[in-house]
Amino acid sequence: MTRYWPSPLVIFSACLVLLGAGGPLLLRVYFVHGGQRLWLSTLSQLSGWPLLVPPICVSLFRSRRKGIADRLLPARLVAAVAFLGGLFAVACFVYSLGAQALPVSTSSLLLASQLAFNAVFAFLFAGLRFTPFSTNAVVLLTIGPAVLGVGPSSGRPAGESSSTYWTGFCESIAAAALAGLVLPLVEVAMARYGRRTGAAARAPPPYVTVMQMQVVMGAAGTVVCLLGMAIKGDFQAMPREAAEFGLGKTKYCLVLFFEAVSWQLFNLGIMGLIVCVSSLLAGVMIAVLLPLSEVLAVILLHEKFDGTKGIALVLSLWGFVSYLHGENAQRQRKLEAKKVAQQAAN
Repeated sequence: MTRYWPSPLVIFSACLVLLGAGGPLLLRVYFVHGGQRLWLSTLSQLSGWPLLVPPICVSLFRSRRKGIADRLLPARLVAAVAFLGGLFAVACFVYSLGAQALPVSTSSLLLASQLAFNAVFAFLFAGLRFTPFSTNAVVLLTIGPAVLGVGPSSGRPAGESSSTYWTGFCESIAAAALAGLVLPLVEVAMARYGRRTGAAARAPPPYVTVMQMQVVMGAAGTVVCLLGMAIKGDFQAMPREAAEFGLGKTKYCLVLFFEAVSWQLFNLGIMGLIVCVSSLLAGVMIAVLLPLSEVLAVILLHEKFDGTKGIALVLSLWGFVSYLHGENAQRQRKLEAKKVAQQAAN
């Protein structure tokens, strides 16, 4: 049987997503210890893009003999990705609203429902074809968050009202829906405005393309966040918030810095999966973070992990495994059919 192995770029992108697991934890640390600035917390999810500028410059310099212009993003793709970066900033802001009220273990489970929204929007905009396995995965990853809704009091932090919990619950679902919309639209923008011709069209895009798209998206999202911070007075409030932060002023800065780095690793990995494979695989990798976030939240933040969350976790993992099995079987059938066609031609 012919086996399908992902390309090194896909494996590298998947590893970046996993390395970004600390982002949700540090976001929760910021809120738990006195952080209240929502636009600032949103900025930390998007502002790590300057870290990509040096490797982009090095990559373009090394390819100068082949022509730097061919490595730059087309203007229409830049415009489309910039618009989606602004929309993604809104999604991150809504996610921050939910993360302010919910434990990491709960918000992570709810965010996993983005795969269902991702699949629906990919079907509508990116031409995704459902298989029995992908359908099963979407259903299971939708039921998981619904299970949490059955018994919300079990996941509600001590001292938090039911209305605050339910508001955060709905905000997390809304963030998942927005993220599920943005990912397929990035795939559509790349397919429509980033087409390559000749032999290059058959190979995965160079990773400098992925980094450039992430820089454009991050920069556009950063502009939206800075405007939000200016309107809400976050710049004036930051010194006071840092002085009153529960872990101290130095750790306040460190939390925001490492949160930005963690989210940047996560975002770059997601962008790499979208560009090199599909938005649905990117959504699946977000779901992969679920068990890792659950374990880290219980160990490091001492969050409660009860039966309701356990059932939701099992359903989500079941959906993820179902998707992987279906994708592997489908790719194997395609490779076998291609091999048979080549033998018949010879």
